[in-house]
Amino acid sequence: MAKIPEHVLVDYERLKDELNQHNHSYYVLDDPSVPDSEYDRQMRLLQDLEAQYPSLTTADSPSQRVGGEALSSFDQVRHDVPMLSLDNAFSDEELVDFDRKVKDRLNYSAQKESPEIEFACEPKLDGAAVSLLYRDGLLVRGATRGDGTVGEDITANVRTINSIPIKLVGDNIPSLLEVRGEIYLPRAGFDALNTKAIAAGEKAFVNPRNAAAGSLRQLDSKITASRPLEMCAYSVGQFEADITPDTHLNMLVALGRWGFKINEHVEVVSGIAACEDYYQRMAERRDNLAYDIDGIVYKVNDLKLQERLGFVAKAPRWAIARKFPAQEEMTKLLDVEFQVGRTGAVTPVARLEPVFVGGVTVSNATLHNGDEIKRLGICIGDTVIIRRAGDVIPKIAKVVLEKRPADAREIVFPDRCPVCESSVKRAEGEAVARCSGGLFCGAQIKQAIKHFASRKAMDIDGLGDKLVDLLVDKNAIFSVADLYDLKAEQLIGLERLAEKSATNLVAAIDASKKTTLAKFFFSLGIREVGETTGQTLANNFGSLDAVIEADAETLLEVDDIGPIVARHIVNFFRNPDNLSIIQALREAGVQWPDIDQNAQASQPLKGQTWVLTGGMEVMSRAEAKDRLQDLGAKVAGSVSAKTAQVVAGPGAGSKLSKAQKLEVPVMDEAEFIEFLSRV
Repeated sequence: MAKIPEHVLVDYERLKDELNQHNHSYYVLDDPSVPDSEYDRQMRLLQDLEAQYPSLTTADSPSQRVGGEALSSFDQVRHDVPMLSLDNAFSDEELVDFDRKVKDRLNYSAQKESPEIEFACEPKLDGAAVSLLYRDGLLVRGATRGDGTVGEDITANVRTINSIPIKLVGDNIPSLLEVRGEIYLPRAGFDALNTKAIAAGEKAFVNPRNAAAGSLRQLDSKITASRPLEMCAYSVGQFEADITPDTHLNMLVALGRWGFKINEHVEVVSGIAACEDYYQRMAERRDNLAYDIDGIVYKVNDLKLQERLGFVAKAPRWAIARKFPAQEEMTKLLDVEFQVGRTGAVTPVARLEPVFVGGVTVSNATLHNGDEIKRLGICIGDTVIIRRAGDVIPKIAKVVLEKRPADAREIVFPDRCPVCESSVKRAEGEAVARCSGGLFCGAQIKQAIKHFASRKAMDIDGLGDKLVDLLVDKNAIFSVADLYDLKAEQLIGLERLAEKSATNLVAAIDASKKTTLAKFFFSLGIREVGETTGQTLANNFGSLDAVIEADAETLLEVDDIGPIVARHIVNFFRNPDNLSIIQALREAGVQWPDIDQNAQASQPLKGQTWVLTGGMEVMSRAEAKDRLQDLGAKVAGSVSAKTAQVVAGPGAGSKLSKAQKLEVPVMDEAEFIEFLSRV
């Protein structure tokens, strides 16, 4: 046997030590020290070394274990049937190889026409695995997975979770049933939990998975009960009954009948190509789901075939998990810069060593405000965990303190604006510090003009961010009203602006003079006044002058306008500089039709809330929203029992599912267009 090189032995011992420490942090302390992607990489390196040098493998290798040690603060539970982990596929090629191995073990390759395998496909929920034991239909024990062989008794905690039945319902209930499932926190619940924790000065959770695991291991079950945990069943460990389902899907259907929640996206397909198609479809829906998933689980659907395929030491041969691109990665904080926004908000922006996460390369992340910097305890030079889910702006989730260098520097929040050097002030009760320079501050002028010209505001085509910066820097414009004085001759010769482009831009500025009252309110950049509030002001007051004259008490009589928004509106229209700019815009010819309040009263959808979800093929989402608002409807971003109607286009996901669950009426785009033609 060839001698193992010394550097291989050193690397192997290092990997073992690090992976065991990661396991301890994740399973015992509920405080993961690295993202899953880093753990997966290190585990793959370890497995590669063991494959190359089989004599390296020892009983204490993390590759020979399912998880970490069980917590000693709970009574320990030994699983009669081990809760094994799944092998992972990180590419289409590895998924195809899994299919080949399954067929080989079933001796399908010896057949003239190799049949395709039927696979049950289901989202891999990102939470904490749990075992629930039922005897004669009654819940007698709940346990964590622990190390796969020994877990913790969390019966009192699982009893507090509403989606876990205390007593099974229906017919043909097994005399013995052990259900395996995932306990998780929906995204909305996770956000609410962290908001509450931060408000109380407590440590926020890094991600929903960590929050779910921590919630399950609370010694006080009242704490668990206060958290919006959910549970989806995905398999059984023990089953004793007169009638046994013959497929994995039929087993899930039976569990659903007995009172368990089953993921709505479970699907049975034939062949590995269909598995890949399912993966792509779920990857597209992933960001619209109400919960986090980190991949897809594929299981041979036929339970007899599962039995024939059996297990290896730590995983079943009949199942595999296909991972999505990592949503968390580690990188280094190189520096922090402070940017000034439209309302004067001074925002710290982290400059990062570029890292590929969530499908894109990330080099910047917002740090929000001084409180967030303090909460994270972050310093320049730190190694940090970056989280990016879908289109969400990347955020720093955690500092890896054990990697902090000796020369790490404190982040000092400026007391002077980095653009105009006016004082930076933080109003009582607000988290955001703001430049006091107002329109004296070049950054605020630029951001106000960019907002005014944006597509959802005045929609001035061709007036991009770089051109606005250039026009302000050259003192060509000082406010949004100055845009309407620009001439093509002034613009020709500016960087990247030829004669045709200059002429087109002046024409676009002129075309923007005709707008709507709602868009004009939004374009002004009043704090807290977005598209919806702009429409609300237009619908309820009918004219700009009526809003200018309104006091806070009058504004508070309008639904969806609270004290803070009312105060911002009043302050904006009491400012003589703002009124001067509005007057200049009117004199330049900016106009809109006022809204007839009598006509408003007869709007057919007034008082109704509609929701748009999925894609739109004939008309844009923005056009559909405008049409609904013209008819008096409020267009919301989420479905509730009070929703009057949902319009679901291609790719509709969790909103459509929730509408169906709540029995909210749903129409597709063709039905919606036909409806519009009748009202």
